[in-house]
Amino acid sequence: MVDFFSLEMSEMQLYQRLVSRMAFINANKWQNPHRFFTEEDLAKANEALNGCYKLPFQIHDDGRQTLDDIRARIQKTKRENEGAPCLVVIDYLQLIPIAGKFERHDLAVGSVTRELKQMAKQYKVPIILLSQLSRSVEQRSDKRPMMSDLRDSGSIEQDADLVMLLYRDDYYNAHTTHQVTEVNLVKHRNGPVGTVYLNFVKEFSWFTSKKENLNN
Repeated sequence: MVDFFSLEMSEMQLYQRLVSRMAFINANKWQNPHRFFTEEDLAKANEALNGCYKLPFQIHDDGRQTLDDIRARIQKTKRENEGAPCLVVIDYLQLIPIAGKFERHDLAVGSVTRELKQMAKQYKVPIILLSQLSRSVEQRSDKRPMMSDLRDSGSIEQDADLVMLLYRDDYYNAHTTHQVTEVNLVKHRNGPVGTVYLNFVKEFSWFTSKKENLNN
């Protein structure tokens, strides 16, 4: 079972992305589906949506979700799925409301990452936590992010078991021929670090490990 805590995007937006990938429908068509969807698109979207509802996947899209709310939901999921593997995804760290008062913002963020670390250990569930980057990366000629570019990075570096940083050359260089996404594993507490290369399929908001014919 997957608990996806989305503090930025709505449940509808996330399901649109899921359906786009599952049905191979260009994501841009969701801007005006009544105008751009063909009858074939509609049929494929309905079939994919039915498939989505059968997935062991729950989206929680309240933008005001606190750590207590996240903890309560994880407890509920673990109780209702005893013995089954579970995964938690949180999008994203800087939007989680912070309880209490702290002298500095980095200390406040540190309290959040420590609490999530404790939840992961207590409930024996992996937590994937997304984070923003600071603006410092924009000031360098090489835009590849480093661990220090993570906003309020000290606590993230300390508490995370793995840290992965993404880079797409075509995002910064419109005329590049390098269409590969770099996934740089810069920290791995129990294993090696290095870079993995993926293909990003924009129209489906999807990453693939190799070139595939997505029309089949």
